[in-house]
Amino acid sequence: MADPSLDELKATVEELSAYRDRLKDDVVAMGQKLKLPQKRIELTLSEHPELQRLEAVLAQLDEQIRSESNT
Repeated sequence: MADPSLDELKATVEELSAYRDRLKDDVVAMGQKLKLPQKRIELTLSEHPELQRLEAVLAQLDEQIRSESNT
């Protein structure tokens, strides 16, 4: 399997970032709907497993883009 191109990596980062932002917005909206305190919503965001996984993948992709750009 061929390594992804720089454009493919950037497109993937854009798509995952958009998904992460939508997920964050959904979590915040649900917390507000449930009338949770803002601190509880922020704690939920920081502990959300899918958001943590997305952040890790995005960091890995950013590192891969940086290394591809330097070659």
